[in-house]
Amino acid sequence: MRDGLSNKRIRPLIAPAAAVTDNTAFVSSIIDCQGYDSVTLVVVTGTNADADATVTALLEESDASNMSGSNAVADDDMVTMTPGTAPEAAASFTFADDGETRAIGYVGSKRYIRLTMTPASNTGNQFLAGVAVLEGKSPANATLAASAN
Repeated sequence: MRDGLSNKRIRPLIAPAAAVTDNTAFVSSIIDCQGYDSVTLVVVTGTNADADATVTALLEESDASNMSGSNAVADDDMVTMTPGTAPEAAASFTFADDGETRAIGYVGSKRYIRLTMTPASNTGNQFLAGVAVLEGKSPANATLAASAN
């Protein structure tokens, strides 16, 4: 079967907005992982106008819907697109990474997650957007997940 959509839910993670011209963090929406077997967070960079900016990723997890009591996700609970590189480091980028994608797979056990992308040394226009791809509804949770769509 070629259909890759039926077992997925795609949620806004970081909505496209006006450029960040300082070191204000991009804080994602809170993603509810319940009812899905896997979660991938995908970030897309725009054209980065600053000549020395860096952006660092931080993934947090919690059992509370408002992320109270959240903790940084352990490297063992994340998957990276770049083997041998720590997941959050692989999802981070610099001023030279125009129009690129970065992704982190979450394999932890908490119900809620949130991604923060924090610029440093940014004085130009920094654009960023992203989506969360939730996949593989488990049969026991299929009704719950479907009701969340």
